Amino acid sequence: MSDPIDRRRKLWESETLAQALNRKAERKSTFKTSSGIELPRLLLPSPGDDYYLDDLGFPGEYPYTRGVQATMYRGQLWTMRQYAGYASAAETNQRFRYLLDQGQTGLSVAFDLPTQIGYDADAPQAVGEVGKVGVSISSLEDMAQLFEGIPLDKISASMTINAPASMLLAMYIAVAQRQGIPTQYLRGTVQNDILKEYIARGTYIFPPAPSMRLITDTILYCRDQLPRWNSISISGYHIREAGATAVQEIAFTLSNAIAYVRHALEAGLEIDDFAPQLTFFFSADNNFLEEIAKYRAARRLWAKIMRHRFNAQNPKSLRMRFHAQTAGSSLTAQQPENNIIRVALQALAAVLGGTQSLHTNSMDEALGLPTQSAVQIALRTQQIIAHESGVTDSIDPLGGSYTIEYLTNEIERKAQALIAKIDDLGGSLAAIQNNFIQGEIQESAYLAQLEVENGETAVVGVNIHTSEEPLKVSPLKLDPEIERSQKRRLQALRANRDPREVESLLEQLTNIAQGDENLIPHFVKCFKADTTLGEICDRLRLVWGEFEPP
Repeated sequence: MSDPIDRRRKLWESETLAQALNRKAERKSTFKTSSGIELPRLLLPSPGDDYYLDDLGFPGEYPYTRGVQATMYRGQLWTMRQYAGYASAAETNQRFRYLLDQGQTGLSVAFDLPTQIGYDADAPQAVGEVGKVGVSISSLEDMAQLFEGIPLDKISASMTINAPASMLLAMYIAVAQRQGIPTQYLRGTVQNDILKEYIARGTYIFPPAPSMRLITDTILYCRDQLPRWNSISISGYHIREAGATAVQEIAFTLSNAIAYVRHALEAGLEIDDFAPQLTFFFSADNNFLEEIAKYRAARRLWAKIMRHRFNAQNPKSLRMRFHAQTAGSSLTAQQPENNIIRVALQALAAVLGGTQSLHTNSMDEALGLPTQSAVQIALRTQQIIAHESGVTDSIDPLGGSYTIEYLTNEIERKAQALIAKIDDLGGSLAAIQNNFIQGEIQESAYLAQLEVENGETAVVGVNIHTSEEPLKVSPLKLDPEIERSQKRRLQALRANRDPREVESLLEQLTNIAQGDENLIPHFVKCFKADTTLGEICDRLRLVWGEFEPP
């Protein structure tokens, strides 16, 4: 009798793998180590290891523990997507072009704080914050300048924006239409995850009900108009940055994802109509082996949730595709060059864990916005891992390691138990409203900081191997003229537009917001008439109110 794993291997090779290779050949005909040892495509356990088929399976097949694509990085490397944005749209556009020239393969937009919470650059609430932690975007003209000279049908763009995510997506659509690009050719992601804002980040605007409506409007619009666009990136990154453990990061993120899926189903969508456009965003933190296992556990857990809880039938609905970013909270202002090493190990963990997209932090980000030279080192870190390390030549190369499989199982088990506890509380939104999730994160953050302070957790350059050497890194400094310039641009925009058309569109917006019509087509109309982001959000604030934290 032949071994069941061998039978499944042959079936995988003849079906899943063959289809993948027909679509895209592997990058090389032979993969081998620097010693000339040829690397098999996929290493398997010895005959008789029965757990393998149920718990691990094959790449590109349920439960996706070993990866969501049949060939993984042998076929195509992850998208190298450096998070960038500062000052004005024009300056950020220059940074985008520089990164693309340096070999970056996707764009990731950081917006400033006023943009993130729906205020124009000339709003009183924006004073002193314009362009500080990202690019200032108040109007369609800003968005057009941001992507000037960048063909939106040739590059994928990710936008880290949440409360006004549907509005920034509408701006992006309007810019693409200016370039003559049909929406079905647009590729990218809008973060659009408001629940983690209530939990960990704080850049919310509206209460939960209208916020969830905006998210569902985006999911529905993307299903119908932007088939290659990811309608949401459910984010564990900010939850982890706030102090959550790896297990909590997975559990809270997947609980939020369950809430979004339920809301979309209640709005009348079918699970397989929108689930393939859901994506995730995780941190790549310091504990190397745990982080690798975390991604594998998350993939397996999500596949089970989609199959057993939501009865998804399309294999694409079961696949957890995710972006990873190295841990900003792990960066130190002391001995900032050490951060290059931290980032390299974190990035390697994300790659060994099977990420589809990666941002590597710059060494100087504990001091301020990254300088161009530091950004280049961060990008080169990804490129060296991709092209020199050899880890991309084998699928899930640490799969089968006793330690990795143990950690994968433990993280899945503990995260599953925490998700069940949130289910018992009534789901993610209820757990947020009664402060359960926030309290769990705060407790974990406190205990982690205590361990650093008492020396139980070592941080090189902070509580061990310290140095009194003066700081050698010069942080990037922004010109205060940026804010004044943005205000002048807005004044000119308002002076040259048709005020009656703007007011008419805002009145229509008020009526639509009070009903249940999809808002995104109307946002596109508003931006094309030079209505600003702040004016739209202010009108919606009047209709829906603002969120007050518990």
